[in-house]
Amino acid sequence: MANRGLLWRDTQGGKLFFRLAPFVVGIYEAQLESMDHELAHLVEEYMANGGAAGIMKPQPALHRVIPAQKSVKSEWILPYDDVKAILLSSRSFGLRECICRVQKKHIGYKCDFPLRTCLFFSSFERPPHKDSVTKEEALAFLDKAEEIGLVHTVSNVMKGIGYVCNCCGCCCGILRGITDWGIENSVAYANYYAVIDAQECVGCGICRERCQVQAISESDGVSVVDRKRCIGCGLCSTGCPSGVAKLKKKPDNEIVHPPVDFEAWEHERLHNRGLSR
Repeated sequence: MANRGLLWRDTQGGKLFFRLAPFVVGIYEAQLESMDHELAHLVEEYMANGGAAGIMKPQPALHRVIPAQKSVKSEWILPYDDVKAILLSSRSFGLRECICRVQKKHIGYKCDFPLRTCLFFSSFERPPHKDSVTKEEALAFLDKAEEIGLVHTVSNVMKGIGYVCNCCGCCCGILRGITDWGIENSVAYANYYAVIDAQECVGCGICRERCQVQAISESDGVSVVDRKRCIGCGLCSTGCPSGVAKLKKKPDNEIVHPPVDFEAWEHERLHNRGLSR
């Protein structure tokens, strides 16, 4: 079962331990090699008929948004949001296909974004494999993802982050919580929000095209941000040719810090559901 991604295994003190894997992040991602037409449709049906709500409504959220690094002032970036610093401290890197886009491809959806966008890394040296990339390639890919309009998301913790998903609103299961299934808190928003200077906006619409959660609309020929829906990814800012779309840091009373680590995250999530270990 562990080989099929249905269980997680770990070795502690020379002993092998197993635990149940969650559907997301866990079982679903492990099906990258086995995803086919039948499984893709089963996943789609499951998520649309309550699965997404069961996974994404409980808090804290599974993932949180990391703002595009070029969209925020360096002095604003909190240590757990500095994904480039996390990469620089890692020793092995890989880039693999996005399970969400692979699954949507099997149900006949054609996404315009590339498949190979999931970046993973470790503080340990790992043997080379087919998905391996260098540190320089990993850093360059982060910039490329921002350039083409993908949202960085990571595990909703401060410590122990091992991957960066680069997400689109049409395929990503987490962002589809917002775009397809009406789950506003399906992802933890970044501690920033977009603003657009209506006096200077030329109405080109690039920001609306780049927004993966449809938080920007057109009104009287200019772009307007729905602050409640904005996840703070900064893609509007990095893509605005006029420089009038910017990210602002939220006031201190709106700043939300993620749980310290996975144990704290799990404890808080169980508590919020009225459960215990």
